[in-house]
Amino acid sequence: MLLAEQGCRVEIWARDPKLAQAINEQHRNPRYLQDCKLSESIRATSSIAEAVSGKEVLISVVPSHAVRKVWSAAAAHIQPGALIVSASKGIEVGTGMATSQILQEIAPAQGERVVVLSGPSFAHEIAERRPTGVSIACANENYAIAAQSILSSPLFRCYSTTDVIGVELGGALKNVIALAVGVVDGMGLGLNARATLITRGLAEITRLGVKLGANPLTFQGLSGLGDLVLTCTGDLSRNRRVGIEIGRGRSLESVLGDMTQVAEGVRTTRSAWELAQLHDVDMPITEQAYRVLYEGLDPAQAMVALTHRQLRSESE
Repeated sequence: MLLAEQGCRVEIWARDPKLAQAINEQHRNPRYLQDCKLSESIRATSSIAEAVSGKEVLISVVPSHAVRKVWSAAAAHIQPGALIVSASKGIEVGTGMATSQILQEIAPAQGERVVVLSGPSFAHEIAERRPTGVSIACANENYAIAAQSILSSPLFRCYSTTDVIGVELGGALKNVIALAVGVVDGMGLGLNARATLITRGLAEITRLGVKLGANPLTFQGLSGLGDLVLTCTGDLSRNRRVGIEIGRGRSLESVLGDMTQVAEGVRTTRSAWELAQLHDVDMPITEQAYRVLYEGLDPAQAMVALTHRQLRSESE
């Protein structure tokens, strides 16, 4: 929407041919954000080759667990010199790879032209033309600035950085903390508990980030604190909503069965726990979230485990 309104020629790839046809005929997506009117200049296609071929800028917004499969199919059609902007938030289970690393592995010819977009950005509010600020990261600052120039508008401000791993970890791991915060909200434990989890969650995200080479200041920015606060407190947050239902006593399988959209934090919790173990980083909130989701631990017991930990300095 934003790019089309700036005069760009935009094509959307949809896996379902019927969905692509509906977008082209109705200029709306009948599945998501149905009330959002799309520019008639936006065209949808179910052919990934057609969507990718000849494009100067490619924006990857598929769920993080589908990045490898989708882009493996698209890689042969990428135009040399194209800029790839990754907006998927997650860490691949098993490999511990962020989405930009997967893209660089699949499309090595793009090299430094893989850029990461992340930050506090509910799609529904962007569609309603509400002001939004995000981070744009690339190891090559020139490409970060290029993407910033293409994507920015008065209502969608992009701030450039070269800290790719920091921006990606902030965007992925905040979903894990949002799940935990949702559990606390579902259990009715109050606003003090919520604020504590958000703050200590930021501390453990930063610990892992620094261990993996990120700039700690990144986690105080839009892709860190900004996205964390939004996802942990906003009613539009899918991850928080999953946590709330679990906190109320429902099973994970039951909650996910009722959802039509992906809650990235469920898979990312496993990936984050694997990374914490691999790099020997203390991440107690992530650990308890993992045990609730994947080992069947009762949320009340998880809270006991957190509140009875050995006291320590806040700087640890």
